[in-house]
Amino acid sequence: QVQLVESRGGLVQAGGSLRLSCAASPRTFSMYAMGWFRQAPGKEREFVAAISWTGGSIYHADSVKGRFTISRDNAENTVYLQMNSLKPEDTAVYYCAAVGTYNPNYYYYQSGAYDCWGQGTQVTVSS
Repeated sequence: QVQLVESRGGLVQAGGSLRLSCAASPRTFSMYAMGWFRQAPGKEREFVAAISWTGGSIYHADSVKGRFTISRDNAENTVYLQMNSLKPEDTAVYYCAAVGTYNPNYYYYQSGAYDCWGQGTQVTVSS
């Protein structure tokens, strides 16, 4: 069974940086794309960023564009989310997600496109 293991989040001051990682196991899992979503208290889960298997296609939500960067290391089946210039409104539980089987009914920014999820990691940004 595929598992996505996320790194620990943490508490950071506004303006600071944090890098999240997500490793997929076992490594034989064939992934089409990976993404990051987040969910703040009382809010719906929202798209943050996505990256294709080759890394040739990258997408970021407008709310994080220019501050967050998604990347991946295919040799390690790991995806990263570098978060800079963090704001209090970035506080949320961040989830890593992977596409095991491509579903043409969903776009990359929709959670339904992803069929494997990590356990989530808390990121708290203090003002």
